Amino acid sequence: MALMVERARRLGWILLKAVLRFSFMVINNLVAIPSYVLYLIVLQPVRLMDSRTFWHIEGVMFKWLLAMVSSWGWAAGYTVMEWGDDVRPISEEAAVVIANHQATGDVCTLMMCLQDKGTVVRKMMWLMDHVFKYTNFGLVSLIHGDFFIRQGKAHRDKQLFLLKDHLDKYYHSRDRKWIVLFPEGGFLRKRRETSQSFSKKYNLPFLKHVTLPRMGATEVILKSLGPQQENGSLAAGDATRSASKSRGLQWVIDITIAYTKAKPMDIQTWILAYRSPTVTHVHYRIYPIKDVPIETEPLTNWLYQRFVEKEELLAHFYETGAFPPPKGQKEAVSKEMTLDPVWLFLIQSLAFASGYMWYNILQYFYYVFF
Repeated sequence: MALMVERARRLGWILLKAVLRFSFMVINNLVAIPSYVLYLIVLQPVRLMDSRTFWHIEGVMFKWLLAMVSSWGWAAGYTVMEWGDDVRPISEEAAVVIANHQATGDVCTLMMCLQDKGTVVRKMMWLMDHVFKYTNFGLVSLIHGDFFIRQGKAHRDKQLFLLKDHLDKYYHSRDRKWIVLFPEGGFLRKRRETSQSFSKKYNLPFLKHVTLPRMGATEVILKSLGPQQENGSLAAGDATRSASKSRGLQWVIDITIAYTKAKPMDIQTWILAYRSPTVTHVHYRIYPIKDVPIETEPLTNWLYQRFVEKEELLAHFYETGAFPPPKGQKEAVSKEMTLDPVWLFLIQSLAFASGYMWYNILQYFYYVFF
């Protein structure tokens, strides 16, 4: 009887916490997102006179919005442990980020772990499934210049054409640096069986923890944004690092996301926090763009090899609880990514203050004109 009472009490607390968190996040969205949009409407004259300054301001607000989303998970005890290469030294340089995709929580995890990487978040461009366009954050992503891609053979050619056009129009004009995509083209649980059948049919690597990547978007990005080709690869150029802005992409950053006990986190968990506090592990590996082939077949082999490596990394992690050490080292070193609670409090306070301000401004104009 006592055990049943304890279980009922625990369930009641989980439900109450979920309701309170959901209510807060609804209010948070209702004040933050309209405020973001209204600020940008007011700043349209700045966009006409100095678009670079306008997109700088937009990027700062975009980073703040992503920090709010990060704070929802951080407050629930969902933290990130980082492994592998240090990406901070290249945070100001152009790069394409390829990550494995297990669940909607992958996006939230990246929003969190990139917050302390300089200007990365405010200058990044996301490629994500078109369904995200219809979420609460869809309008923000549309304004920021992210690209929503439709999956499936029927849409492939048109979507790749639209992607190239999108990159030509917005990547350089809005001073974007990192472009993030999930080459698998869907969640692991949805694509694993199809990927394994494809691997078996064409004698390709058999993968359990990731799926074989799709090439289209990656190839378009590298050809559209990469520097001049040399011998079938992308050339890094001979100019100094300070001139990297005009040289196109300089790096490929391979991110591998691993969840404790191989249990991916979805956006519902991130919002409602019905799972106990847990650590998500993120592994970075950096490749100079000059080492990346550009022709279709060599690029396919290169990208397949990256996902074979991801498979090995994840297999090792799920077996030992840690990623393997780099070659030549005996032990892998990890670092906990932390968020500044004071900074998060100030951002949330600014969001609610802005919401209150805009409510009063709109109410005033409503009474004046109606």
